[in-house]
Amino acid sequence: MNTIHILWVDDEIDLLKPHIIFLEQRHYKVTTCKSGTEALDALNDTAFDIVFLDENMPGLTGLETLNEIKEKKANLPVVMITKSEEEYIMEEAIGNKIADYLIKPVNPNQILLSLKKNLDHSRLVSEKTTSNYQQEFRKIAMDLAMVNTYDEWVELYRKLIYWEIQLEDIEDTGMFEILESQKNEANIQFGKFIEKNYPKWFEANTNAPVMSHTLFKEKVVPEITPKQPTLLLVIDNLRYDQWKAFEPIISNYYKKEKEDAFFSILPSATQYARNAIFSGLMPSDMETLFPQFWKNDTDDGGKNLHEADFLNAQMKRLGLNNLNYEYHKITNLKNGKKLAENFSALKNNDLTVVVYNFVDMLSHAKTEMEVVKELASNDKAYRSLTQSWFKNSPLLDMIQQAQQLGFKLILTTDHGTINVKNPSKVIGDRETSLNLRYKTGRSLTYDPKEVFEVKNPKALHLPSITMSSSFIFAKSDSFFAYPNNYNHYVSYYRNTYQHGGISMEEMIIPFTVLNPK
Repeated sequence: MNTIHILWVDDEIDLLKPHIIFLEQRHYKVTTCKSGTEALDALNDTAFDIVFLDENMPGLTGLETLNEIKEKKANLPVVMITKSEEEYIMEEAIGNKIADYLIKPVNPNQILLSLKKNLDHSRLVSEKTTSNYQQEFRKIAMDLAMVNTYDEWVELYRKLIYWEIQLEDIEDTGMFEILESQKNEANIQFGKFIEKNYPKWFEANTNAPVMSHTLFKEKVVPEITPKQPTLLLVIDNLRYDQWKAFEPIISNYYKKEKEDAFFSILPSATQYARNAIFSGLMPSDMETLFPQFWKNDTDDGGKNLHEADFLNAQMKRLGLNNLNYEYHKITNLKNGKKLAENFSALKNNDLTVVVYNFVDMLSHAKTEMEVVKELASNDKAYRSLTQSWFKNSPLLDMIQQAQQLGFKLILTTDHGTINVKNPSKVIGDRETSLNLRYKTGRSLTYDPKEVFEVKNPKALHLPSITMSSSFIFAKSDSFFAYPNNYNHYVSYYRNTYQHGGISMEEMIIPFTVLNPK
């Protein structure tokens, strides 16, 4: 291990001799200077790991020296030490991105703690996180063996996401691989849970979770009030972990009041799940009651062109047609910028609904573009790419404006997505749907052990394209592949993000209510 080299700058450095001996006994190397000018010269000659800088010195002040250091070496950590507790000095120092701020008189242990915090931070966090996960691993394994309700599945999934995000930056990749294995096992068990329980959720007097078709009535409507405008933001294809990735950005403007999860219906795909949210109906009911708006998988034309019509019908059915509301769908950057530019015009609405399609486009682009495959090669990279987009998007601009205008913010999605790894062979005729995570059609041939098969779609409130149509759903991280040109097909789609099937990532999705700070 390389010796840590400290530059300590103080015009009364001789009085700090005991501190320096204390550090040297712990194998730190300390170079001392009595002025800012002397320190800047030393920085030209030597590579230091950290600087302790007195704020009150004759000649160049501590703040002036700090500015010079940051111009020369922007990433060198500087710890400011001062007798003064004046607020403007602290603000100046913090504005110049100091690493720490200590008030005199400092004791040796304070100095040691600051060194650990700034130079050993990554190692200490990594070791502690690994240790904590090792303790938690056994508990998660026990929970996984006993989980039996949809609420318990939500809690287990949240716990796995928490540890996934905690472990993604640590040095011990072995721990991350163990978590991945645990998450895969959880998805296998989750598939069994859905097969057994999902059909029951549609039976009368059954305890069922909030799902796509009940979300608006059960979760959104109670939040709408004439006293405060509400922005309902539906980000297409947003996984729970992606929400957690950009939650810290939103927390600069909004404070979280509630964070719930709900379940996407099957298929966990846009034309089913998002239409269900806005209509408040299951797909077979949409097909029956609104044949002019509903399209089946094999029909030509866009499948989500009538969300505003579905929403309007649901508002009337719920007796909310007296509310002043608008619906907007953003499918490209130009539309996003235009809505952001005119956002203040929405402040008189009781409810503004914005559907934002970027994340869905990102997942499809990963399938089709090699550069996106490189940028989003795994879940960690996929989260990072989503966060980077969000920081620079018109959507963040809208959220900032919504906060300034006093909007309540409801953020949710229609379904998530999963990185598919394992092909599952299926054979169908020309009328078979094309989605990789579910299939519907007449003559489907498949391994029943690998799928959730629904021979009577009406039982799950799904439409039947023909009298003999059935549905099959891929579970865990599998995807459907045809035997023709099998190897090419599998190679093309493996390690891409798909949706429509059964996994925690696709079905357990966020619903968050926030109020402006």
